[in-house]
Amino acid sequence: MIDLTDFAAVIFDMDGLVLDTESTYIKAWQQTAEGMGFELDDDFGQAISGLQYADIERLMLAQYGADFDLATFNQLSAGHWRANVEKDGIAVKAGFAQLLNIIKQQTLPFALATNSPKINAYECLALAGLKDVFPLIVTRDDVQHGKPAPDIYRHTAACLQVDIKQCLVLEDSPTGVAAAVNAGAFCVYVPSTFAVYANSVELSHCVVNDLVELALAVSRA
Repeated sequence: MIDLTDFAAVIFDMDGLVLDTESTYIKAWQQTAEGMGFELDDDFGQAISGLQYADIERLMLAQYGADFDLATFNQLSAGHWRANVEKDGIAVKAGFAQLLNIIKQQTLPFALATNSPKINAYECLALAGLKDVFPLIVTRDDVQHGKPAPDIYRHTAACLQVDIKQCLVLEDSPTGVAAAVNAGAFCVYVPSTFAVYANSVELSHCVVNDLVELALAVSRA
C-alpha cells in the first residue's frame, strides 16, 4: 500500500506514463521503415522508445548499419508522426486524471520530468489537452545527462525544493526506473502496454499494472 502522506512530492514521467506517446512514435517509425524498404518490428520499437534521442540514433545505426540514412529516416518519421497526431491527437493514460485529483486534494506538490526535449514535451502535452496541468516541467534540455542518469530527477526535486529521497516517482520504462532509483527516489514502476521488464520490477520499490490501480491504492491508504 502506498500512502501519499509519506512523500513530499510526486514526479511523473511523460512518455508512456502520462501520455500514450510511445505507440505514436513506434507507428511513425514503422511507417517510415516500410517506406524506406526495411522492417522495424515491435520489439525493436519498444526497445528504443523512451530513450533520449542520441541513444535512439546509436541503436538505429547498430541495428541497420553505419551507413543507414538517419537524416532521411528522422525527417520522414517526423512527418508521419505529426500527420498522425494532428489527425488523432495523443491519448492520456487511463487513471491519470483520478490520481492527479487525489494528489491535488492532498495539496502535494507535483511535477513532470521527461527525457524529451522541451519543444517536443510541450507540443505533446498540448496535443493531449494537458498544456497547463503541470506547474513544473523538467525536460532533457534542462540537465547535462538524460535518463538513465539521475540528473533529471535530482534537478526536479531541487526545483520543487524537496529532498529527492522524499519524492514518489512514477515511471513506465527501464530507462526511467533506473534514473529514479539512481537519483535516490522511491520509484513505482507502471509498465506501459508493452513488455514488463524483470530488471525494472526488481529495481523499483513497487509495481502496479496501471495508473488506475495506483489511484485506487492511494485512495485507500
